[in-house]
Amino acid sequence: MPRATPGPPDGPSGEEPGADEKSATPHRGDGRPARRKLTHVTLPGCWGALLLACLSFTPSLLPRDGLIQGVISGITAAIGYGLGVLAAFVWRAFADREPRAPRRWAWRVFLVAAIVLLAVSIGFGQYWQYEIRKLMGVKDYSVLLAVLSPLIAALVLGALVVTGRGLRGAYRWAAKRLGRWIGPRAARGVSWILVVALAYAVVTGLLLDGFVGLANAAFSLRDTKTPEGVQQPMTSARSGGPGSVVPWDSLGWQGRSFAGTGPSTADIAKFVHHPADEPIRAYAGLASADDAEARAALAVKDLKRAGGFQRKNLLVVTTTGSGWVDPASVDSFEYLSGGDSATAAVQYSYLPSWISYLVDQSKARETGRALFDAVYEEWSKLPPDKRPRLFVAGESLGSFGGEAAFSGEFDLRNRTAGTLFVGPPNFNTLFREFSDHREAGSPEIQPVYKDGRTVRFADDPAAEIPPVGRPWEGSRVLYLMHPSDPIVWWSPRLIFNKPEWIAEAPGRDVLKSMFWIPFVTFWQVTADLPFSTGVPAGHGHTYTSEYVDGWNAVLRPAGITAHDLAELKKIIAAGD
Repeated sequence: MPRATPGPPDGPSGEEPGADEKSATPHRGDGRPARRKLTHVTLPGCWGALLLACLSFTPSLLPRDGLIQGVISGITAAIGYGLGVLAAFVWRAFADREPRAPRRWAWRVFLVAAIVLLAVSIGFGQYWQYEIRKLMGVKDYSVLLAVLSPLIAALVLGALVVTGRGLRGAYRWAAKRLGRWIGPRAARGVSWILVVALAYAVVTGLLLDGFVGLANAAFSLRDTKTPEGVQQPMTSARSGGPGSVVPWDSLGWQGRSFAGTGPSTADIAKFVHHPADEPIRAYAGLASADDAEARAALAVKDLKRAGGFQRKNLLVVTTTGSGWVDPASVDSFEYLSGGDSATAAVQYSYLPSWISYLVDQSKARETGRALFDAVYEEWSKLPPDKRPRLFVAGESLGSFGGEAAFSGEFDLRNRTAGTLFVGPPNFNTLFREFSDHREAGSPEIQPVYKDGRTVRFADDPAAEIPPVGRPWEGSRVLYLMHPSDPIVWWSPRLIFNKPEWIAEAPGRDVLKSMFWIPFVTFWQVTADLPFSTGVPAGHGHTYTSEYVDGWNAVLRPAGITAHDLAELKKIIAAGD
């Protein structure tokens, strides 16, 4: 932690004798308070920063490099500094006294404690990071960044403290000027309201909205391009191909990737060892129609044109973010169905998934409901013996949108032949309902709901999915979720409530030494979110070959052997 100029304290530690009779705040010759130096810090604030900085090295769900750890430690220390200053302010209010300068020995005690505690915390932090990397098979590690981590933390802490000082300066400036026309108490109150409102407006209006606007402009520009190696389909079985009612140029970056790639008929035939059908893929991009309902109707129109409702298996996918459909999911579905399948999807945003996760939740819900309802309306008009088996899928925010079309377990069971939701965000309505009402004794990382009659959960679907030995007939709804996936476990409830997934035996890729600390654990898991896909497959929010076993469990294809599944996993992993 950088050495700063000790100043009048905000807390009770180490007061000078006789300070009761005089204010610890320095004064100028005219009797007015002197301005504090920019580098001035308070002892209670420093203790708060030290304690939270040390706690920032405790293990979380994912491994971190030195740069990320430094940023997280710096932000955490800044929060700790603010809490320390606030605690001292509250204590003085109850004690009815002014700040007092700490003795020099109090600062010496703090500096010695800081050296010892930071050394121990960093040492344990490095050990825990090594253990997490070993669990996940992560080999990338920079010694230089690890060494620079404390310096990075100090720079981030300093920048945030200076920003806080700037806000306090703005408050005092406003209070001084308002005090010319209104009473001092009213001036202070109004000034705080003005500064808080200004800070909120800058963060949400200028920074957040500006960032989202710039990101939207940048990704909308990319949406006009085509991924390298992707060609416009020459088959009428794909949107954008011959006879399609959806123009190729309107599909967007992800839509063109979805329609222009995928296993060929020959690839599928080689896998199933018999002649295969050509899979149908229907898609509508943001430029294809004006709103979610119109895009859904257009995708269904193209699906019908291509003969999708005459296939044996029909899949409705809610995309993530910029319209991405995980190829590992759809490819697995097409291989296991022998190509006798059709898939429909619709884009609802230009933004990548991690930004859409924050700002496009309502669009995901609206699109998920609109697409399924449009497909279901056309599907329900068919004679019962002529209808394809209807499936639903979604990953991450796509699962959130996919759930929006259903009211609960029986609705999923009655209107679909099966569902595969992967990496569901913790705020998913149905996911929370099923998990919160799980059977007593079943863990949160793999809950059992209603004896597993319809809905089940798995980390590794290649293993037996609990409850083992219980019937799983009719429509199957399967949730895939890794124990180390922060998207699944992040929730504001982590601030003050210890989650059961931490209290229980940890999952296969979560450290046994991970423990819950009020607020700190929430912040640690929050910091994991942007890096949830930056880990090897099978961990965090990275799902690949799990789709093979997941769809095998939901589809229940005939004639597929364990050897076939192993071969398909290699195919899916190679295409990732």
